[in-house]
Amino acid sequence: MSIYTKKGDSGKTSLMDGISVSKSDDRIELLGTIDELNSSIGLAKVIADHPLYDDLARRQQELLQMMNGIADPRNPDHRFTKEETLTLEEGIDHMESLFPRIKDFVLYGGCEQSARLDMARAVARRAERRFRKAALKYGADPKAMQYLNRLSDYLYVAARYADYLFSVPEPESP
Repeated sequence: MSIYTKKGDSGKTSLMDGISVSKSDDRIELLGTIDELNSSIGLAKVIADHPLYDDLARRQQELLQMMNGIADPRNPDHRFTKEETLTLEEGIDHMESLFPRIKDFVLYGGCEQSARLDMARAVARRAERRFRKAALKYGADPKAMQYLNRLSDYLYVAARYADYLFSVPEPESP
């Protein structure tokens, strides 16, 4: 079977439940942004050491679950539970216990790992905004939205931890 179907040539695509929608539909925008986020996390993952590598791979799997839930919202198998968010919070708390995190604004790009994580975090924030917009129109899994918010926090702390591990000096305040 060929990768191209030509079904999207008219500017439409289908969700998993078979509904045909415009490629400019808010849900498609959201799915594309989460796909971009997943790719950004993959870019950070390829240079990560374990256990961060494994952690980021898990986040990617959870994002695939989220995408399935957006494309097929009536399927309960794709819904998030509070456990996914709690696991992220535990990861954040653990990382924060390992280093003295600065509380001021941060100059991004201290090291390659943190720069990649910060790019993923910025995409996660955009995905949050798109998620909210789609949720207002079509409804959404509130636990998935909560997870996405926490994921951006996780990526921020992971980036700061990477800077710490690579002994990146704190920037001077302007």
